[in-house]
Amino acid sequence: MSPSSSSSLIHGISISVSDDEEASGRVRVRVRRKRHRHPASAARRCLLRRAARLCAPLLLATLAVSLLLYESYRLSPSSPTPPPAANLTRVDHTGAARAADGARKPCLKILGPEKLQNLELPEVPEQNLSLQKVVYKSSLLHLGDDDSSRTEISRFNSFTGYQTLNEREESFKMKELTTLHCGFYNENGGFKVSDVDKDYMRSCSVVVATCAFGGGDDLHQPIGMTEVSIKKVCYVAFWDEVTRAAQEEEGNKIGENLMIGLWRIILVRDLPFSDQRLNGKIPKLISHRLFPMARYSIWVDSKSQFRRDPLGVLEALLWRSNSSLALSEHGARSSLYDEGKAIVKKHKATPEEVKIQLDQYRQDGIPDEKRFNGKKALAEASVIVRDHAPLTNLFMCLWFNEVVRFTSRDQLSFPYVLRRLRMPGVHLFPVCARKDLVNSFGHRRKAKPLARERR
Repeated sequence: MSPSSSSSLIHGISISVSDDEEASGRVRVRVRRKRHRHPASAARRCLLRRAARLCAPLLLATLAVSLLLYESYRLSPSSPTPPPAANLTRVDHTGAARAADGARKPCLKILGPEKLQNLELPEVPEQNLSLQKVVYKSSLLHLGDDDSSRTEISRFNSFTGYQTLNEREESFKMKELTTLHCGFYNENGGFKVSDVDKDYMRSCSVVVATCAFGGGDDLHQPIGMTEVSIKKVCYVAFWDEVTRAAQEEEGNKIGENLMIGLWRIILVRDLPFSDQRLNGKIPKLISHRLFPMARYSIWVDSKSQFRRDPLGVLEALLWRSNSSLALSEHGARSSLYDEGKAIVKKHKATPEEVKIQLDQYRQDGIPDEKRFNGKKALAEASVIVRDHAPLTNLFMCLWFNEVVRFTSRDQLSFPYVLRRLRMPGVHLFPVCARKDLVNSFGHRRKAKPLARERR
């Protein structure tokens, strides 16, 4: 005990005595009452604590399951029945596409079967443009213009002619009579077809075309057309001998009428390029050179199956909007310079090739912009719907020449030609419309390149 105070504990009573109080004989007593806990309330508190420990995890688990069920219900399609897989023959005439949330949203609106049966080609509109006629350069008309030493670009040859940079620049200046290179420059330049095939191609006014060179892809029969379209439309597939042999091994033999199903097979001899992608650009981009009497054509990549009525597609994408050229916009990118980076990253062209092309486009004043006239300018171009009017033919020739001069990736050169020529009536339809037009299967096999390059 301290010297200043003394303390004693008697049966729970604490008595503190100070030194002063001891001296005076007075004692102050402080009584501290001992607390007694009620046994019932203590048991109740213990029970509550134990219940809280046991129920908290159960409550959290219940909340987590409830949230998972809610999210699953919110993200599930509105219809509990899944759509049938790989139903290639289904044609939806409402032109609707299924969105990610399962809702149906309008995309490509094709006329109904009754209206399609009575659909006729419109009258040829009057041309109110400064361009009235396009003349294609050839070695017969332009003697001395086929000197290969005029250019360092190796892919120019006797089929394309040897376009100089000055000629390239002049070709973008629209005149009443415009003269430019557009393939078939020399009669010995390649891409030969038989006289019988030439006569057939001259008889076509509306064409659906595809091609497979070097073994390429399988031939997918078109679906979804009316009987009227079958009679009015030419379905033409361009093959070489390598593709014919590969298809015969698969059991697809050309009949005596030169047909396989609805497709009229055109066998091409003496292809002008060793790069089969470049050979494919001939029917894809300059179909007006192959079908001189045609008014309209629809290009479909060989990896796709065309699944719509051709006349209905022309009405929906050209006639209804007074357009001349319609193709699918790019689904992933909007800038041609971003597309150039993607092409290099995916090894679809060498960095050196892409750099040369993009440097030229920058020098020509093409900005790195994602929109042109308020719309996306980068095209995917696996489906091309077009008329064969002079201005559209000029556009396609310019596009083809860019593909020959630079890389085979036509996505890079399309925005350039669009900005330089500023042609009205170009319609880039959304990706969902392209999916409504074709069933895409992807490329089945790699095309075999030719052993030599034509000069």
